[in-house]
Amino acid sequence: MGVTPEEAVRIHSGAEFRVAFCGFAPGFGYLTGLPERFHVPRHATPRTRVPVGSVALAGGYTGVYPRSSPGGWQLIGTTDAVLWDTAREPAALFTPGTRVRFIPVWESAAPERAAP
Repeated sequence: MGVTPEEAVRIHSGAEFRVAFCGFAPGFGYLTGLPERFHVPRHATPRTRVPVGSVALAGGYTGVYPRSSPGGWQLIGTTDAVLWDTAREPAALFTPGTRVRFIPVWESAAPERAAP
């Protein structure tokens, strides 16, 4: 992409996304609105495990993994947002047409997490 991590965060968080459709896994939304310079291919060989909450890019889409699963998208960050919760109505946070913005949280500003 030819940008620093800080520039990538600024550009990605400056975009407004819209959920085009859902699939792959319950709660996974394919978000359009990705700046063209971030249109990147999927990995030729997918990872065996992508952590829940991973923010990722593939082609012209941004997505967030709603649960830990295999995946081939390029990972650029994480979120604590719960994308799929069967106790919530609707269970999916992302539904087609939903507008989405990513708000950056820098490590120095994020609350400390307990080690796994």
